[in-house]
Amino acid sequence: MKKIILLFVALLSLTFANAQYENTKIEVGQPAPELEFQNPKGETLKLTEINSKRVILLDFWASWCGPCRMANPDLVKFYKKYSAKKFKKAKKGFTIVSVSLDKNKEPWMQAIEKDGLIWPFHMSDLGGWQSKAAAIYGVMFVPQAFLIDANGVVIGKYNRAEDCVKDLEKLMNK
Repeated sequence: MKKIILLFVALLSLTFANAQYENTKIEVGQPAPELEFQNPKGETLKLTEINSKRVILLDFWASWCGPCRMANPDLVKFYKKYSAKKFKKAKKGFTIVSVSLDKNKEPWMQAIEKDGLIWPFHMSDLGGWQSKAAAIYGVMFVPQAFLIDANGVVIGKYNRAEDCVKDLEKLMNK
């Protein structure tokens, strides 16, 4: 009986731990909220303009985030693999839009360079945890990612960007 109770408590703890890290603000199937922030060059980027006829992985991260930085080499490989693929209803294919929760521009730019984040779309309001983008998307931890289809609809939300592979491959031309 004690073993059953311990097993039940362990399973309950795991359930609560996972629920703690689930984004509840953004729902799969809803239109992706607009983001409009500057890139490292000071140019304003709009998510809807980038998204037009393109599948997007919206990746929230920060230069000071150890797990984010450790995941970046795999994210670069992921981008190289999928950016050249053909997708249904996405004439412009696939890209990543990185949203940084940095407070200072210099470390953000250095991390992009050092980690080789070669995709052209990086944005931030340099608000740190008070970032407007994080508030809009309900981001309470990083890394965190959202997959947005070519129609601007959120089709997945993930604790790690690489977790979107199944959903992304459903959108590919076979």
